[in-house]
Amino acid sequence: MSKGPISQFIEKNYLHFNAAALVDAAKGYEEHLLDNGKMMITLAGAMSTAELGKSLAEMIRQDKVHIISCTGANLEEDIMNLVAHNSYKRVPNYRDLSPQEEWDLLENHYNRVTDTCIPEEEAFRRLQSHLYDIWNNADSKGERYFPHEFMYQMINSGVLKQYYEIDPKDSWMVAAAEKNLPIVVPGWEDSTMGNIFASYCIKGTFKPTTMKSGIEYMMWLADWYPKNSSGRGVGFFQIGGGIAGDFPICVVPMLYQDMEMHDVPFWSYFCQISDSTTSYGSYSGAVPNEKITWGKLDIHTPKFIIESDATIVAPLIFAYLLDL
Repeated sequence: MSKGPISQFIEKNYLHFNAAALVDAAKGYEEHLLDNGKMMITLAGAMSTAELGKSLAEMIRQDKVHIISCTGANLEEDIMNLVAHNSYKRVPNYRDLSPQEEWDLLENHYNRVTDTCIPEEEAFRRLQSHLYDIWNNADSKGERYFPHEFMYQMINSGVLKQYYEIDPKDSWMVAAAEKNLPIVVPGWEDSTMGNIFASYCIKGTFKPTTMKSGIEYMMWLADWYPKNSSGRGVGFFQIGGGIAGDFPICVVPMLYQDMEMHDVPFWSYFCQISDSTTSYGSYSGAVPNEKITWGKLDIHTPKFIIESDATIVAPLIFAYLLDL
């Protein structure tokens, strides 16, 4: 397909510095897919609340992403936006808020994410009521699932359709559920629904083992990766940093060093979008070459780093890949 006006604008104007890195990364991603490679996208930060689903959902539908690693917050906040969008509160002057104004938001059941406040009742409690039923059903039957599998069950059951406040085509979780896209969610406990599930376990309502763990996610990924690494292999497109990126990228050195699978291929493409400055000991701020020393990337792996705001950069790269 010929490139659309957004892609043409990018190619004409994004010629230097971070803009040029954006183009190089997008073209590298495109070449990777054309060579029958697969791609993992990792989501850190609050990309779901930034409504990345508007572009990521179509990437999923067009098979331009084959697996996702995300934080528990990104997993749930895409669905929260789906069912409670009209009750969100935008705070453009968030930098000027006083402690009292922040307290007032709390008292009115708004939880702020930069310039956007998530409504507790319409978002958190709405999901909680339906997840409770799904968790309870599994717990009573002695069944166990991963966090994203419970979310898929909820979406695919149709119980949320009555609340939809955005076009479901703009929800990346709806697109992922429809395809049963593989997802790993390291550190899921560090999320609102994870906290709520923990509270039920403390009360004795559910067994902690009803929720499959992060160790089991790594075991699953250790099985998935070699099976999907033939040909061009699996690329790694990292949005932000943190556990969403560091957890899955470590599967390669784990298989090589600890499982002694010396034929396991390295990640075959790497791109990181981050505004984290290079600093001492920082994963998010580490340059890609540091990952060579950890056995994650090869010397010849195409490597890109775009030091910019992911909420601006990622949709542009996705637009390029979608020929928009």
